[in-house]
Amino acid sequence: MRLSRDNRGILANWWFTVDKVLAVAILVLIATGVVLSLAASPPVAIKRGLGAYYYVERQALFAVLAVVIMLSVSLLSPLGVRRLALAAGVVLFLMLVAVLFLGREVNGAIRWIYLAGHSLQPSEFYKPVFAVSLAWLFTLARERHDRTALVLAVALYLTSAALLLAEPDVGQTLLLSLIWGALFVLAGYALKWAMGLAGLGLIGLAAAYVSFAHVQSRIDRFINPGAGDSYQTDRALQSFIEGGFFGRGPGEGTIKSVLPDAHTDFIFAVIAEEYGILACLVLLGLYAFIVLRALTRVWDEPDSFVRNAVIGLSLLFCLQGVINMAVNVGLLPAKGMTLPFISAGGSSTLAMGLTMGMILALTRWRPERANLKKPTFLSTPDLSQSAINDYMMPDGAAAGAAMGVPAAPSAAAAANPSAGSAAAGGDMPELAQTTGPVNQ
Repeated sequence: MRLSRDNRGILANWWFTVDKVLAVAILVLIATGVVLSLAASPPVAIKRGLGAYYYVERQALFAVLAVVIMLSVSLLSPLGVRRLALAAGVVLFLMLVAVLFLGREVNGAIRWIYLAGHSLQPSEFYKPVFAVSLAWLFTLARERHDRTALVLAVALYLTSAALLLAEPDVGQTLLLSLIWGALFVLAGYALKWAMGLAGLGLIGLAAAYVSFAHVQSRIDRFINPGAGDSYQTDRALQSFIEGGFFGRGPGEGTIKSVLPDAHTDFIFAVIAEEYGILACLVLLGLYAFIVLRALTRVWDEPDSFVRNAVIGLSLLFCLQGVINMAVNVGLLPAKGMTLPFISAGGSSTLAMGLTMGMILALTRWRPERANLKKPTFLSTPDLSQSAINDYMMPDGAAAGAAMGVPAAPSAAAAANPSAGSAAAGGDMPELAQTTGPVNQ
């Protein structure tokens, strides 16, 4: 099938407006995740009594589904993205409530709900729709001075944070808090309010430290490794030393055999051990390229909603990756945050497909009527009264010719019309001779 710019169909319009460079970079990252799962997941699957390639096959399946979701969502207009976020946000918010009553407890947390025999983590899908909804509310609040929109933005954050903390999921709550704060600042509110929010955030972290035993334990072990068992983080950091710049070679690593979460939370350490720090830097560069490419696409975007939504979604993608990498290198306490498109996990992979689909949809090229300019080589005839008067004067023939208007008849021609007719008649045979073959 050949696509043409004259084709006004949805597919042709998408093809000529989507950022193909960004789309290819995302597809490369997704394919990289499938390849890297071959290195990290087989030992974990065997240890759990499953087939060696159980997690590899699941990762490949979820990668294909994520691509389908991404490409489908990228067909939407900004209005369609906003409507999708609002509709999905309502459904996912209700699912977050249902998780507290119908979900199953895993490792001391209730985060998953089971549908048709498959586990689903609603909070993963809730993050991108949360970012888009916030972008819309803050745009309404600033551009239309709508206080109700600002109240709704605050209420949305407070209720979402309360539901996540009830699971409990402090890491996701922190991620949503950072996105909310960033969009609040981008909306143009006073710096003093931003500083106040930062202070409230620190108070919230202190409250989480006091209220949740697992948070207190992880922070204590991070500050003082001798205060408890820090084997996973210590072993992950050791893998960077053993791998060096070029790694020990595919399949030669040992961390994947000793860590229970080597295919999810600590897959970045597996990459470092087997493929080296250089491969980690390449992967980090690919993440940075995707984020910067998305941000540059909306740098001069006149639509505040589109600009803020892309920034919020890019920040979500970036922060989740940075937190996972920072945990692997010992810069942050251990947290169950997946590496986008690389870590195994169906909900995370599909949710990231939704996130990148929204970014592709919002960064598509859209001509704005206000930015369309008339070509400079087309001039408009001067039909002002003064120009007409100049044309009617005898010496205005040159001006009339410049405007493309035939010269006025002379006085002699007006006094002897037959001469003009004879002249015209004398030209007719030549005209007929010229046009005769054409008419035939």
